[in-house]
Order: sequence, then structure tokens, then C-alpha cells
Amino acid sequence: PSFCKALAMSDILLVHGSCHGAWCWRDLIPALQELGHSPRAIDLPSHGDDTTPVNAVTLDSYADAVLAASTPDTVVVGHSMGGFAIGAAAQKDPSAMARLIYLCAYVPAAGLSLAEMRKQAPSQPLMPAVCLAPNGKSFTLDPAMTEALFYHDCPPDVAGFAAPRLCAQAVAPTIKPLADTARADAMPRSYIRCMDDRTIPPAYQVTMTKDWPSADVHEMACGHSPFFTDPAGLARIIDDIIPR
Repeated sequence: PSFCKALAMSDILLVHGSCHGAWCWRDLIPALQELGHSPRAIDLPSHGDDTTPVNAVTLDSYADAVLAASTPDTVVVGHSMGGFAIGAAAQKDPSAMARLIYLCAYVPAAGLSLAEMRKQAPSQPLMPAVCLAPNGKSFTLDPAMTEALFYHDCPPDVAGFAAPRLCAQAVAPTIKPLADTARADAMPRSYIRCMDDRTIPPAYQVTMTKDWPSADVHEMACGHSPFFTDPAGLARIIDDIIPR
């Protein structure tokens, strides 16, 4: 059994979404380790412990951070806005990773920014919580709304753990389109839809993946933070996705 487990081990890179950091993978990392994988999480520039000034962040700097942490054998998981970061990285250098997993995430579409994709959704539940900085270059989220948006179905301690760790989000990466996504789209890739998501409407997650092979699309009956709501269930899906 130990030999089989070693064969199944994969290097998994976890990339967070808007206003979050590597801290959000707190519960998923041990769940993946239990299944024999080797997961690790990064802070994108200006998030978590990274000291990059928020006004200096670009979509390119997000992509470069993913590429710097990835190897050709790495499975890269992107949550929410992190889908744009991993897609941009894959478009820059698809040889730098083995597979992409989009977790209730934006999948870049050629010529559209994340902000433009958000407007295509049937609703924009995040927007009422957005507090734009006076210079227009970053935003924070109304702390009175974050639990309902991100953590409504999470264990009771999660909102208290997460709220003080949420950070300002740079606007620049969200308004920069990728002119071409062909190389990222050709990567081995999977999508995990969250069907009670109150941040990215589930209907739009379906729209983004409507042409994908059904074997590459998975669903969870939870909100926008499955790594807190059901880390063991999420780990099992990721484990199932990764080829043996």
C-alpha cells in the first residue's frame, strides 16, 4: 500500500482568489496530505505575507508568481480570481505545469478581462461589498458582507479566522484581458463548480464550462469556500482528477 501511495503522490500548487492569501488553504492542505499528495500554497503579490505594494500588482506579476512556484509536474489549482492567474501563467508557459484545476473560478476567455466576464454573469453579488480606494487602484470588501458572500456554509470559526486576514485587492489584474488563451485552453484541465456559490453565480460557472467534456467537470453542493466547508470532499475530487 505504501508503494501505491507513493506512486499516486502529486505536487499540487494552490492559488487563492481575490482578497485572500495562502492562509485560506489551511484545511485542504492536510486533507490532501492524507491522500498522499504534496500540496503547497503561495501568496500572490500583495496578498498574505507578500510585501509587494498593492498598486504595483499586474496580471503579469500574478502569472509570474505562479510560474516561479510551479514545475512541469505540478498540478495547479486556482480558486475564484485565482483562475485568471493560473490561466495567464499557463498561457505564458504551458510547459511549466502538468494540469490546471479551476475551483469555482474564472476561466480566462480571449479578449475579456475578469471584470468584463463578471458583468456577463446573470448577477454580480460581490459588487455591493466592494469598497474602491480613493485612487481607484484597489478595493477592499465590506466586512459586514464577507461572511454571507464567502463563508455562509462554513464551520462557525471560519469567518472569524478569515475576516482579519482579508486584504486589499489590486484592480489592475481584474481589468487586463488576455488577448489569446489558446495555449491555456489546450492544457489538461478540470473545473469544480460550487452549486451554492454566492460570489460567482453557479449558472455562470456552468456557462464557462458548457463546452467542456463532462469528465472534466465536477460539482460540489456548497458555497464559494469549499476548502473550508468540505475540505475532505474537495481533496477527494482533486485526488480523482489527478491521473494515476
